[in-house]
Amino acid sequence: MEIEFASLDNTLARFTLSGAKPGFANAFRRAMIGEVPTLAIEDVRIYDNTSALFDEMLAHRLGLIPIKTDLTSYSTQENCSCGGAGCPSCTVTYTLSVEGPKLVTSSDLIPQDPKAAPVNENIPIVKLAKGQKLVIEARAILNTGKAHAKWQPTLVCGYKNHPIITISPSCDACGMCVDECPRTILAVKGKKVEVVEGKLPDCSMCKLCERACIASGIGDEPAIRISASPDRYIFAVEGDGSLPTKEIMVQALSFIRGKADELERQTSEISGEEKK
Repeated sequence: MEIEFASLDNTLARFTLSGAKPGFANAFRRAMIGEVPTLAIEDVRIYDNTSALFDEMLAHRLGLIPIKTDLTSYSTQENCSCGGAGCPSCTVTYTLSVEGPKLVTSSDLIPQDPKAAPVNENIPIVKLAKGQKLVIEARAILNTGKAHAKWQPTLVCGYKNHPIITISPSCDACGMCVDECPRTILAVKGKKVEVVEGKLPDCSMCKLCERACIASGIGDEPAIRISASPDRYIFAVEGDGSLPTKEIMVQALSFIRGKADELERQTSEISGEEKK
């Protein structure tokens, strides 16, 4: 199994996964979405709210604000030594006290731990008119997207099979497939059609080029064929900023490995009991 990056930064990763079965590729995708823990606001105490929004709407908006997460500093409440009571090792406290007229944004959330500040300071929460006031206290905890979407570290996470374009020697370079391709992946060079260098991953496998080739009336079979690689996948992963995309990938792979090790342990125990 091999991963080859086309681009990688803190919020976006594009890479090719080779030598993997479809089941593993989908498990990798699902693990990045639902099994990587991040911080998100779970409990909100509202002491004063004279804004135009109900308390429940404010709490919902606060919960969806992405928060920078240091997985080495925090643990989930179920694994914390406090037993879920809410200590500094599993909980981050935020305070907000604002009086209008003002647009309340995520920058007004003051974290107990500066390392757990909102990812973006300009996320709007509510607009206060003159005389309106908002005073709250919020608690963020570590959890996964499996529990709720607000803990998902990814905005976009998907993959497709790597395309394969095969051009037959019988191709007469009429150019109809080139004109039909919506992503300008094909080009006529000399007396043959070729794939433009670096454009193959952009192919959506719509097969419009195949249909154009058949419509040209040259033979019963198209001179160009589009297929999908059975063990090679193109991934696109965009994070919300709570974790770097590389860490999201590492955490997801660690989760899969942990599950595989647990399955191997349990099957070994079953086999041992059967032998007895």
